[in-house]
This record gives sequence, structure tokens and C-alpha cells, in this order.
Amino acid sequence: MKSILHADDHPMIRTAIRIMIESHLPETFFEEACDGDSAFEKIRNKDYDLVILDVSMPGTDSLGLIGNILAVKPETKILMLSMNAEEAYAKKYFKSGAMGYITKDAPLEQIEEAVSTVLNNKKYTSPYLTQILTDEALGISQVNPFDALSQREFEIVQHLAHGESLAEISRVLNLHVSTIGNFKHRIFEKLKCNNLISLSELAKNYKILPAA
Repeated sequence: MKSILHADDHPMIRTAIRIMIESHLPETFFEEACDGDSAFEKIRNKDYDLVILDVSMPGTDSLGLIGNILAVKPETKILMLSMNAEEAYAKKYFKSGAMGYITKDAPLEQIEEAVSTVLNNKKYTSPYLTQILTDEALGISQVNPFDALSQREFEIVQHLAHGESLAEISRVLNLHVSTIGNFKHRIFEKLKCNNLISLSELAKNYKILPAA
């Protein structure tokens, strides 16, 4: 019997994923978590065949959470499930150790395929993301400036683009306010932004934020 943990702050999403997985894989032991802290505590105390993580749980540094999970359970297979655009986010999560990335609005059969693929210890990329990565390799698509950011910088830029203050970001990421300020300065330099307005506009253009 396969054991799966799904962490998401929306109960309806957790229920929908549970129903889908139990229909697709009847012999499955399924557990849920509502945030990163409870998910990490469950993972510390139990081995799961698959961990499904929402990218944007309140109060959770999702990139940092992946690092913490793999530090204590290096063999953990992680699938990211998110509303955030694949072309903007997926590569960062693959670099951090996730084995798959799928959006919540993907067709049901793609989500089922993603779950099965990662459970079988293989990396999953959707047909759409596969095409994007192929185009980038061939020099067809436009270079995404956010790819130049480190994982920590990318995590911080999401908070900045959503209008969070340095103090708010420092609490979520457990970093000193001055450290967040230094990251902000480097982010602005790398992205050639002069202020938060230009950062937000750039984030919308590259689907880091949804367009208004």
C-alpha cells in the first residue's frame, strides 16, 4: 500500500485531491496537513511514498520546506501542486529537489500522471513545461530574468511583489530584517528594477504574479 501526504491550506483542494488519488490508486493510505509546519512534523515521524506540497501556504517558505524535508528524509519524493505558472516557478522547485510540478487547473489525467510518475521515482514535467524547456534549450524563447535569482532571492521576490514589508518577510522566513534588506538590494540590481512598482510589473509580465 502506498502512503501519500498532501499539504495544502485549502480543505476543499485536499478533499478533491484525496478523492482523485483514491479513485486512481485505491490501495493508498492518504494523510493531510494544512501548513508547512504540520507537514514537516508528520514527515519527521513517518516515511511517505509521496509528498504533495502546495507552493503557497501562508507562513510557509516552500523552498525552505523542501530543503528541510530532504535534510531529514533524503529519499522523499516531492510533487509540487500549485496555481502558480509553471514557466515562472517549476525550475526553481526542481533545483531545490522536487521531482514534479503540476498546476491545480491541469486536466485530471495530467495530475494523475504526475502522481504516478513521481511515485515511480521519475521526474514529471507537463507537456506544456516540456515544450518551454525545449524552446529555451534551442534559444527560441525569451530569457526569463527571474531565472538569474537564487532560490532564496526568488522566495523573497514573491513576498515583495505581493506587497509584504521587510518585517513581514523576516518573520515568515526567520531572517533578520537587515538580511531581507540586503536581499532586496541584490534582487533590484539583478532585475534592473528601481522600485516595488517596477518589480510588481515585471513579476506580472513573467507570470510570477497574476495579471490584474
